[in-house]
Amino acid sequence: MPQHAPYPPKTASLGGTPTVHTDVPITAIFLLLFILGAIAHMTIFQLNMKRGHKFIMSGMMFGFCMARITTCVMRIVWATRPRHIPIAIAAQIFVAAGVVLLFVVNLIFAQRIIRAAHPNSGWHPLFANFFTAIYVLIVISLIMLITANVQSFYTLNSNTKRIDRAIILYGGTFYAIISFLPFPLVIGGLVIPRKTRVEKFGSGRFRSKIAVLLTAAFLLCLGACFRVGTNYKTPKPINDPPAYYSKACFYIFDLAVEVLVIFLYVFVRVDLRFHVPDGSKGPGDYSKKNTSDKEGHMVNRIQSEEEVFDDASEAPESSSAEKMNGDQRV
Repeated sequence: MPQHAPYPPKTASLGGTPTVHTDVPITAIFLLLFILGAIAHMTIFQLNMKRGHKFIMSGMMFGFCMARITTCVMRIVWATRPRHIPIAIAAQIFVAAGVVLLFVVNLIFAQRIIRAAHPNSGWHPLFANFFTAIYVLIVISLIMLITANVQSFYTLNSNTKRIDRAIILYGGTFYAIISFLPFPLVIGGLVIPRKTRVEKFGSGRFRSKIAVLLTAAFLLCLGACFRVGTNYKTPKPINDPPAYYSKACFYIFDLAVEVLVIFLYVFVRVDLRFHVPDGSKGPGDYSKKNTSDKEGHMVNRIQSEEEVFDDASEAPESSSAEKMNGDQRV
């Protein structure tokens, strides 16, 4: 063991130290997938911006893909230089930090669903402050998590390591809760009786928006809960890792679930489904129509999908009323 910091870890971790023959080919595949995801989300973002359809979450998902590209590159470099501790530290930090952006995207989608179902309470300042507090805690917890991870490589003091482990466990638990939060928020919004009709926003069915969000939340929560669950286990020696720290578990519960979410959001076009009018500040703003020429094509597409999926039962009534009015005029 080197006599100076940073010191190599003595306990096993999820995925272990990468190797050239096993990890480089697998990581290269994920690297390609995240590159494709970044291209897809940035293309959608740029095309939407050109026609005045602002959807910042596409940019956030592009940022997440870029973070994961860096993660994969660092893991490949680590595999070629397994004794280089600073590279190992950087690789582990990027693994832990990147997924936070997806948690935030899901919380934004959950907030929009609640505001559509319960406009008065969803736009209440207390509810907005609740989300602001969560975002602040996410940033603070991320800083704490990174600091504890780095410090654990630069100390041999057992008490300091105990504190670092406690902070890492707190961070993992907090992010597991954040990943699960869309479930109680959305389900609670459905169970609580509504005082007004659901405000339609974006394209497609309201229930489809819920299904897409909860599917993504389930995948991310699965990965977050597995990671923190294994961290709570008694640390094992690095040369005798348990089965739940295998490379297969790392790639499935860290990278694979994230790839599924990234491409799910591309294929179902969340930029259309979860889009709301710019400048929405209160009840009724989600359902207002933007009649500008720049947005005309998008509005027509959204209205047609809503007529097909959401307003099928209202369409016959509307057409009957128009026919009666026409007969009266004749």
